[in-house]
Amino acid sequence: MKKDPKIHVAFILECIGLVEEYLKGLTETEFLNSTQQQDAIIRRVELIGEAVKNISPEVRDRYPEIPWKRIAGMMDMLVHDYLGLDLEITWKVAQVEIPELKTKMLEVRRDLEGKDAC
Repeated sequence: MKKDPKIHVAFILECIGLVEEYLKGLTETEFLNSTQQQDAIIRRVELIGEAVKNISPEVRDRYPEIPWKRIAGMMDMLVHDYLGLDLEITWKVAQVEIPELKTKMLEVRRDLEGKDAC
């Protein structure tokens, strides 16, 4: 479903916010031992990957520093290769890559909102 890219960017930022909320006070050991936390974080990473796929190539091309294909690929791996899912990698994605993505998506949102102001 192709929509205004601002909608997808806002949704990605919402998912990132929820991942951040789920991670508050959570240790890696707690994450690895809690299927509830795993499910919540994995689901949001899946949704981020799906939303990324719906951002137009024109918008994605403006931000080559964002690893769009890798983000979408993570979603595919989580959905289609769940038996081979590495929870330690998922933890690192949530701890390192999600905050980096947040910074970049905030920039994309500012740029897209700025285009509307013109």
